[in-house]
Amino acid sequence: MRAVVQTVSRASVTVEGEVVGQIADGLLVLVGVTHSDSEATASILARKVHELRILDGEQSAADLGAPILAVSQFTLYADTSRGRRPGWSAAAPAPVAEPLVRSFVEALRARGATVETGRFQRFMLVESVNAGPNTIILDV
Repeated sequence: MRAVVQTVSRASVTVEGEVVGQIADGLLVLVGVTHSDSEATASILARKVHELRILDGEQSAADLGAPILAVSQFTLYADTSRGRRPGWSAAAPAPVAEPLVRSFVEALRARGATVETGRFQRFMLVESVNAGPNTIILDV
């Protein structure tokens, strides 16, 4: 799994004109899934995200109780090595990816995190105001 983690002062996800998730002073996490990922991978990534010390005073979301907005993002596995059109073969198909993104979110919640989400396989408008800014890429 791969995640892009950003510290935000606020972030939201809108689907068809409806805000389906929003947070303030926390982490925006874009999550991608590849073919070799499993529930164990999702759990490891959730721990890393929750305990990542990139908030004020080198604290984590776990330390501060900061909220997390998790958004599925298959494009994190784009292959741009040839030509100008990305290839998507490294991204897991939806029937594999969706349950693993759900497992990632459930693992965060099991750790006590407050988690908002986008909607899987939907066109989403993701808005964020980066704080710091801090942007970290995590691969598990």
